[in-house]
Amino acid sequence: RRTMFIQIQDTPNPNSLKFLPGVKVLEQGQTKDFPNVTDAYCSPLAKMLFRIDGVKSVFFGPDFITITKMDEDVEWKLLKPEIFAVIMDFFASGLPMLTDEQPAADTQISDDDNEIVQMIKELLDTRIRPTVQEDGGDIVFMGFEEGIVKLKMQGSCTSCPSSVVTLKNGVQNMMQFYIPEVLGVIQVEDETDQIAKKEFEKFEEKVTSSKASEEK
Repeated sequence: RRTMFIQIQDTPNPNSLKFLPGVKVLEQGQTKDFPNVTDAYCSPLAKMLFRIDGVKSVFFGPDFITITKMDEDVEWKLLKPEIFAVIMDFFASGLPMLTDEQPAADTQISDDDNEIVQMIKELLDTRIRPTVQEDGGDIVFMGFEEGIVKLKMQGSCTSCPSSVVTLKNGVQNMMQFYIPEVLGVIQVEDETDQIAKKEFEKFEEKVTSSKASEEK
């Protein structure tokens, strides 16, 4: 098989690395987020990457693959060789990147969008998403209500401590500069994120209450 030269780039999140295979991953401007193995149903490569022990999430950009590992205890030096092997095998196999093509419809401008929403999406696509994609992530437009732009962070940006700062400073300032109707920007989570968070909070409550009852 032809050997690939895969480059690695750091991201602002120490638990995420960007892998650049030197070939096209997705169409220009397209990204695909796989926060867990369930979401990887439409991608043979993402499925293969999730089989590697220690991989938490996978994210595809036009020319890169961002892998986020479980935590600090999982070492990159152990993960990297496996990730390299999977990426090389995949590109040698000739399998499609996505089996049942679903382009990111979030920032595609539809006829129903009003003028402000169109401007927000355009600004995201031209000024903001390219920068975030350089860091191995993406920002998805989730909605605009009462002056507040709702965005979801993906890829390396998801659990990155600097992501909220990025959102508040960079993105909000730029939005307000170009679109005076924007009063603020907030980060939202989708249902799966919220469910996971709620379950964790419930678990924490149980632990705390059992500790409290033990201490009585």
